[in-house]
Amino acid sequence: MITTVNTKKMQISQSFTEYAQNRLTAKLDKFFGEEAEAKVMLSELRGKIVLELTVRYNQMLYRAEQTAVDKNDALDACIDKIIRQIRRNKTRIEKKLKDSAFKQEFQDTVEEADISVLRTKKFRMRPMTAEEAILQMNMLGHSFFMFQNAATGQINVVYRREDEGYAVLEPDTE
Repeated sequence: MITTVNTKKMQISQSFTEYAQNRLTAKLDKFFGEEAEAKVMLSELRGKIVLELTVRYNQMLYRAEQTAVDKNDALDACIDKIIRQIRRNKTRIEKKLKDSAFKQEFQDTVEEADISVLRTKKFRMRPMTAEEAILQMNMLGHSFFMFQNAATGQINVVYRREDEGYAVLEPDTE
């Protein structure tokens, strides 16, 4: 597993980088091949460590985020979240993971959730900026809003993050 550790406005020791590589290899290598990429992003928010873990493998993305006082605890919690995601969606992602990933590990602990669409909603989209979409989302009281970007003409989604900021999802046309 290829591991990258980055930080925003903070410094970390080389020992944490080694710890992260060892933990990720020990816990996640049974699911992912050697070409899997794991990215760890550390930042500090209100005196706590925010750790984002993203694993990319076979065009699939697995992501977890954790806030904690200690970065080692945050990393362990993120690894556990990704393992829970894999368990929960075992039958859907089995063919995307290594063949040996589910041989013995999860035979008895399958937590399969039924996915059913409860409602389909259609609405007319008009071109707008991300700021207008955020305003519209807030007026509706939603946590996300889909819109047609006036600058690119593509369908985008804005959403409210846990840190009370906003983010825009744009399609990658590569």
